[in-house]
Amino acid sequence: MITADFHTHSYFSGDSDEPTLEMVKSAVQKGLKTLCITEHNDIDYPNNEFDLDAEKYKAELMRLKAEFSDKIELLFGVELGVMGYLADRLNGFIKDKGFDFIIASSHLVNGLDPYYPEYFEQFGTKNGILRYFESILENINKFTDFDVYGHLDYVVRYSPEKAYEPLDYREIIDEILKKLVGMGKGIEVNTAGLKTLGYVHPNGFILSRYRELGGEIVTVGSDAHDRTRVAADFDKAEEALKYAGFSYYTVFRQRKAEFVKL
Repeated sequence: MITADFHTHSYFSGDSDEPTLEMVKSAVQKGLKTLCITEHNDIDYPNNEFDLDAEKYKAELMRLKAEFSDKIELLFGVELGVMGYLADRLNGFIKDKGFDFIIASSHLVNGLDPYYPEYFEQFGTKNGILRYFESILENINKFTDFDVYGHLDYVVRYSPEKAYEPLDYREIIDEILKKLVGMGKGIEVNTAGLKTLGYVHPNGFILSRYRELGGEIVTVGSDAHDRTRVAADFDKAEEALKYAGFSYYTVFRQRKAEFVKL
């Protein structure tokens, strides 16, 4: 049973209105032992929609951490929107913050978010997916201070054709995974993909391939932006992990990986 959700958001993220307190209460009600809040910080996102006030966020989380200390472990995380040219600014942002856990994610490619139709209108479906994977490789060649790379095939969630064949992108996917393994970095099983795609992020092929290439670090996250989605579909996340050859999942405290048996 998975009892730690390592990808969640509250009203400190630009796309959530849910009070952090309600996220914590939901996690307690659902029997989680550990909840890591990972608020968005996407530097240079249009209209500054995802600029994080880290001080206010940390202050509230530390207050809740103390208040709920006998009920649940709360950890201080962040999800960074990564683009290669931002490496110095990202390093500056996280310096001395004391994060327990850092997700690196790709939300923008050439300044466009695949969430919006304009992305695929510009790139097309297959090329849009390829360009997204290429951007991940560019990012991890320039920015390295993270623990896992988030929702590796996020781009497919919003593509005109929801189904895609990972083998069509085998070469670039392998480059990404080999680089991550060589860096000692992890990936996540993100259950938000189940809402629209019917499978977790990343696709089972990518998760299995990461394992085949020697990858060991896999966190589990719901990517919840409201209380109802905390720990959503964790039974399916466990199935995906076991199918890919994992007998454990990973948690982070003070940026150090710990393995928990499934």
